[in-house]
Amino acid sequence: MTTYMLLFGISPNDIEDYNNESLKLIEELAKNKKVVAIGEIGLDYYWEKENKELQKEAFIKQIELANKLGKPIVIHTREAVADTIDILKNKIQVEKKGIFHCCPLNPELIKEGVKLGFYISFSGNVTFKNAKSERAVKEVPLDKLLIETDSPYLSPEPLRGKRNDSRNVKFVAEKISNILERDIEDIAKITYENTNKIFNI
Repeated sequence: MTTYMLLFGISPNDIEDYNNESLKLIEELAKNKKVVAIGEIGLDYYWEKENKELQKEAFIKQIELANKLGKPIVIHTREAVADTIDILKNKIQVEKKGIFHCCPLNPELIKEGVKLGFYISFSGNVTFKNAKSERAVKEVPLDKLLIETDSPYLSPEPLRGKRNDSRNVKFVAEKISNILERDIEDIAKITYENTNKIFNI
């Protein structure tokens, strides 16, 4: 039997949809027991540089909503590391913690994220030939490690440039198993158990 998990949230790349009505809608939808987290939410200064303050407001308001509902958050951060960490350390406490989704290979971000109690999820970017993935992966304790596809984007090597899907997560697991010098079955088991833990399933 297939188990479906749902997430609801306003991505920083859809910030034009953010308003009080959309927050109310997310709150109602997130009451469904299949909704396991609020996300993906966060900051993205790669695509959008003119609305940073609005992005920050939406991020904080959705963390408040997650706290109210007792759900973890799934964080998107791109070229916004300093502001993301500042919000999580100094502006609001995240009660159920959550995941840095498709985490940038930034050891400082990972170090701070782990200190704050967050899980770190790696995608196909760890397999890229010029990626500095070794140090980033080794910063993550095994009990905070997750893997993902970020489908349909970031297809791993050797499929880079093609449409991504969940079958390709094995390449992410394989790369991480090589970096950590552990069996791929071990990485699969650890990340499966961590997924169940963070989403309470």
